[in-house]
Amino acid sequence: MDYHPPLKLMEEVEAASKKKAGLDVGKMLVKGFMSGALLAYATALAFKTSIGFTEGAAALVAGAVFPVGFAMIILLGMELATGNFAVLPVGVVRGKVTTAQMFRNWGWVYLGNFFGCVFVGFLIAIALTEAFVEGHGALGDKIIAVAISKTLVYEHAGANGWLTAFVKGILCNWMVAMGTVLGMVSTSAWGKISSIWLPVSTFFALAYEHSIVNMFVMPTAILLGADITVGQWLFWNQIPVTLGNIVGGAVLTGLALHYCNKGPSQAPAEQSSVQGTRIAP
Repeated sequence: MDYHPPLKLMEEVEAASKKKAGLDVGKMLVKGFMSGALLAYATALAFKTSIGFTEGAAALVAGAVFPVGFAMIILLGMELATGNFAVLPVGVVRGKVTTAQMFRNWGWVYLGNFFGCVFVGFLIAIALTEAFVEGHGALGDKIIAVAISKTLVYEHAGANGWLTAFVKGILCNWMVAMGTVLGMVSTSAWGKISSIWLPVSTFFALAYEHSIVNMFVMPTAILLGADITVGQWLFWNQIPVTLGNIVGGAVLTGLALHYCNKGPSQAPAEQSSVQGTRIAP
């Protein structure tokens, strides 16, 4: 069947966690780089296609388009930190992955994602501005406006803004990590694509905060002239959003699904009873 029911699905997640934990540093960096690059492409596409629409229609269009990047990541078996925030904890609680291996994967993949996002953002900035000699056009305006909404607006709200970014990070990665898990629910390409499309389009249409997407948006906006400092980006967005993404992925997705779908196990007492049974001669 082209469908893994929940118990089987979590076995797939467990196996994936072990595989991801065993990757060498070079593969984590390159796979992470590719994922960051693909999400940067997808974000730019979503922004571009939604320009000119009213708020609700723009959200619908952007949400429908953005998952193309995520689908490519899943189909190509690349590494995305926000998805791994859900997958690796399952391996830890099931005894297949150590905590050190989990943090090792998260760290190197996160760094690779960053390099991919910044690299594509730099190339897009060049393409939009004729190598920084012309205006950046409507897409550049959109990137800058989104970056401002994700930093200066939070800064203006103070502690409430920081908390808002954190909560939006939770809400975002609850869906994104769900997309990573659902990418294992089917054995066919179209089954995987349609399954991951549902939660990923939901998060993007609702404009929640994704730490990897923001690695593209913020540096690109700064390159295009946004009045945002690196410090403002890191403190008011990247740090709280990343922490929120970890909570949404690890707790509300990976560990919650693990708890709901533990395989049946025989009680130790029952095992001892069976092992101690003797057949009388």
